Amino acid sequence: MTVDTKLPYDKEYISQFSQEKSEPEWMRELRLQALEQADALELPKPDKTKIGKWNFSNFKHEAAEAEKIASLDQLPADIEELLDVEDAPENLLIQRNHMVAFESMKQELKDKGVIFTDIFSALRDHSDLVKRYYMKDAVSVDEHRLTALHAALMNGGVFVYVPKNVQLEEPLQVIFWQEDPETAMFNHVLVVAEENSSLTYVENYISQNEEQETVSNIVTEVIAHDNAQISYGGVDNFAAGTTTYVNRRGVAYRDAHIEWALGQMNDGNTVSENITHLIGDNSVSNAKTVSVGRGKQTQNFTAKIVHFGKESEGHILQHGVMKDKATSIFNGIGKIEHGATKSNAEQESRVLMLSEKARGDANPILLIDEDDVTAGHAASVGRVDPLQLYYLMSRGITQTEAERLVIHGFLAPVVKQLPIESVKNQLSQVIERKVY
Repeated sequence: MTVDTKLPYDKEYISQFSQEKSEPEWMRELRLQALEQADALELPKPDKTKIGKWNFSNFKHEAAEAEKIASLDQLPADIEELLDVEDAPENLLIQRNHMVAFESMKQELKDKGVIFTDIFSALRDHSDLVKRYYMKDAVSVDEHRLTALHAALMNGGVFVYVPKNVQLEEPLQVIFWQEDPETAMFNHVLVVAEENSSLTYVENYISQNEEQETVSNIVTEVIAHDNAQISYGGVDNFAAGTTTYVNRRGVAYRDAHIEWALGQMNDGNTVSENITHLIGDNSVSNAKTVSVGRGKQTQNFTAKIVHFGKESEGHILQHGVMKDKATSIFNGIGKIEHGATKSNAEQESRVLMLSEKARGDANPILLIDEDDVTAGHAASVGRVDPLQLYYLMSRGITQTEAERLVIHGFLAPVVKQLPIESVKNQLSQVIERKVY
């Protein structure tokens, strides 16, 4: 028996919500069309993970008006630790539930034409620009029920646009704070870098609903035009009560680079897709992910890079640690399409299980439709070596501390390679909490 995923929201509600947000007509129409499609579409079917009984329908769509944050020292401790408050980033946006609580941006970037704002402001002030990319090249509305629900119910997110020939030296950071324990987060992140531009974008997701059930349905679209460079870092840290679907997609054109550095640290059931299409010749994507699972949670991670352009490079690196009764599937997929000659698809997925009832699975997949290419993969799944623990404990180290050292050692090859220093630091803090 599956959970009823019929929406408690109808066309009248969607139209009213869109009107209250002062959205353009094209957005209202997209929402209504998506709502119609949602009922006919099926849930996604992640490999080896049954999600039919997961909670995708028990949530509130709107939260009470959140208070603005006058200064960063007003933040609670768990939000504050995501920032260096004394040396806070100058380009920062904090979304509290689905409303902007704090935002700042250097005037120098505004003068260069950079757009860094919440999604609703972008729809009002830059409608034509958003329309050009929104659920077009990277993600389509009708992929399955969850993408359609996302399009119909989107209630937050950000829009980042960097014009041609503009290089950003300092990162843009966003904190998505799911404070209300019942309100769902239907977040949309759209990042566009025009030709010869570059940027670093860092986001954090956090909630505190350990028992109260709600939903997070996140879609990210990253578009790197010719010779653009995008470094995208994210640390997901939703509490056990949040069922999460996150779909991060990238499109890289000629000579473009997209770097993914992701820490998937949720405590609730999670389906995560990270898919990049290397459209242009000489395009490159590196997708690096670490995860720690604990409790009774079930997670399914898919990292996929599809090669269309000649001499394109795709590298996937995934390391996961499972504790308690946690279960996780790691799918690494490298696909080289016909015509993508001299391309290179490499991947590595490794899973470490710390307890007898923990389960992990690593599935490396190579799909090659071209002869003159390079491709390779490595995968391993295993339990922690008892001799390692015994050796450490024989030196006077407690079992908990020994496990902590083993976990950090196992994840270090990925964490050290992450190109964004702030993501490394935040991941280290989250890993510490999850280990203990």
